[in-house]
Amino acid sequence: MDRRRRKQPRSCSEEVSSIEWEFINMSEQEEDLIYRMYKLVGDRWALIAGRIPGRKAEEIERFWIMRHGEVFASRRKELKKSKS
Repeated sequence: MDRRRRKQPRSCSEEVSSIEWEFINMSEQEEDLIYRMYKLVGDRWALIAGRIPGRKAEEIERFWIMRHGEVFASRRKELKKSKS
């Protein structure tokens, strides 16, 4: 009788492509805090989110990826053009 735990396949969750993400609006204070905290603790998003009331770790990580990811560079340019 084999009593070892076998890895169960994880149930398929619906994944959303990062291209379909909506841009997250952060205040200047929130952005500043995220940048400073990132310098101190790296990509520990839950720790950073704990310092910003009302924000989740997933939001902070998505914000960071959207600001620093190459994929989103063209979308940022489009957003800036539409605002001006």
